[in-house]
Amino acid sequence: MAVIKREASVKLLDEFIKGESLLNHSMMVAKAMEGYARALNKSEQQVEEWWTAGLLHDLDWEKYPDEHPHKAVSEILPEHGYPESVIEAIKAHAPERTGKEPNSEIERYLFACDELSGFMNAVSLMRPNGFEDMKVKSVTKKLKDAKFAANVPREDIRKGAELIGKELNDHITFLIGVFRS
Repeated sequence: MAVIKREASVKLLDEFIKGESLLNHSMMVAKAMEGYARALNKSEQQVEEWWTAGLLHDLDWEKYPDEHPHKAVSEILPEHGYPESVIEAIKAHAPERTGKEPNSEIERYLFACDELSGFMNAVSLMRPNGFEDMKVKSVTKKLKDAKFAANVPREDIRKGAELIGKELNDHITFLIGVFRS
């Protein structure tokens, strides 16, 4: 299997995504996935796969929103030689669109990191110091406010924590640490 370099993945991301918000989200999910891969003592190759799945999970969202993630997983990523583990994880991050539930570890963690990373970014934007002094309570309080980041499905956030066998507060704590660094 060919080793995919980060530079090539970033270049591909830049080719398909122009919006700053979606680029930031992609980078955050990549960072979250790398953080978990390292915490789980994955090999360097696995760390790269986890980071890549996080980075490219919404690759086709901007250009092909109606075909997301089908365009990326059936055309774009295979054409560029991405590993099956990355492609399958990206399929599983949107089970309502693909019919593929997150089963493998990388799939479960990508599902768990996606919506929560976006939500936590929204919380950080409301705070003077962003993630710097963020507490779990700041996030959980906003989760209860249905009007805040209303497009983020709270059920997916809860399901994600369950899929990785973590209490939601522990998952949030871990990601605060990742996003602070």
